[in-house]
Amino acid sequence: MSTDLRQLDDDQLVDQLGETKTELFNLRFQFVTGQLESPAAMTKVKRQVARINTILREREIAAAEAMAAEESR
Repeated sequence: MSTDLRQLDDDQLVDQLGETKTELFNLRFQFVTGQLESPAAMTKVKRQVARINTILREREIAAAEAMAAEESR
């Protein structure tokens, strides 16, 4: 699944992150109200958020390193 995420561009990842965070909010609301059938779904969505944040951060670091390498030339 993370390979699918890596194929997305930054804007698509940010959109996906927003959707995933909204899904997590809804799951938390269901959990509090006792309507959540599978608490494991929250764990899966939390991991998805972490994966997206990791990919975005990796790209941010790579861009900063490329810029630093370009400036040092």
